[in-house]
Amino acid sequence: MMDNMMPGMMWGMGLVWLLVVIVLILAAAALIKYLRTRSKDDRQ
Repeated sequence: MMDNMMPGMMWGMGLVWLLVVIVLILAAAALIKYLRTRSKDDRQ
């Protein structure tokens, strides 16, 4: 299946996956930061 795709389509899929991974990493980092700051607020 993969060998009859055009190279441009493969590049596009690669870019989409790269963007998805970056968004997931940023979302995880934001969630961790949010949870850490919230737990600090609870202690005070």
